[in-house]
Amino acid sequence: MARKDLLKSLMGDGLADAPAPALPPRSAKGAIGAVSQSIAELRGRALVEVPADLIDGAGIRDRLDHDEDGIAALAESLRLHGQQVPVLLRHSPNVEGRYDIVYGRRRVAALRQLGRPVKAMVRDLNDRDLIVAQGQENSARKDLSFIEKANFARAMAAQGFDRKVICEALHIDKTVISRMLTVAEAVPEPVIRAIGAAPSAGRDRWLVLAARLGSATPARAIALAVGETSDIRFEAVLKGLTPQREAANAAQLKAADGAVLGEGRAGPRGASLKLTDAAFGQWLITHIDEIHCRFLKDGGE
Repeated sequence: MARKDLLKSLMGDGLADAPAPALPPRSAKGAIGAVSQSIAELRGRALVEVPADLIDGAGIRDRLDHDEDGIAALAESLRLHGQQVPVLLRHSPNVEGRYDIVYGRRRVAALRQLGRPVKAMVRDLNDRDLIVAQGQENSARKDLSFIEKANFARAMAAQGFDRKVICEALHIDKTVISRMLTVAEAVPEPVIRAIGAAPSAGRDRWLVLAARLGSATPARAIALAVGETSDIRFEAVLKGLTPQREAANAAQLKAADGAVLGEGRAGPRGASLKLTDAAFGQWLITHIDEIHCRFLKDGGE
């Protein structure tokens, strides 16, 4: 009986009703935590398809030229081969259910023309993170000209971002940013937009243009910006703002096929050449001895 009571005491209600010891909480560290974090990150990286008409522009406009032909060509490529590279969007902070473009504007425009949804990664970004992400995407692109990047930096500064953030966005050090802002602040934005990207014109030539703008109104510069391409418009503005005494001795330099290579000036104190083709300029410097030999062979005339 004592044995029965002992068994009852071990298996009876007293033990059955006792609360089970609490299990220790599952740690978020170690392998399980790493897997959970990886799953969350993969969910964040997952691609979604977003109707193009739910996507709005945001951030800073980077390109200066209207690229309607390029959008049409991109649309045809996407029609044939599909969208291979996703765009980056954020949830609109203003309208529920809509999205803002972080980068990939041309792809969105082309897919909108085709009436197709946009493959995208979607992030929750504030305005600062959006601009930084857009700037970093721009810095990796080879087709943005100097003035487009400089104008992007100017727009960031105008929105109150400090130099550190601008450097972070464009992956450029403070010295280069300062040079870019010197140009972008010296040339009024309406003049920059009237000219366009001007991929052949670097910082030094834009500084020359800025110096000549000092004695002219922006309206005059904009009126001079005539031409089919931005490089031609840049040359037209630069030439139109050239002081007459400088322009009097200037001669247009042309290639055998009639293409404009630049301009040259000759005077009693010497001569100067200004070439728009950097590669040809380098070749000319390298082979100047051969050209001088030909000059001497022809009698030095």
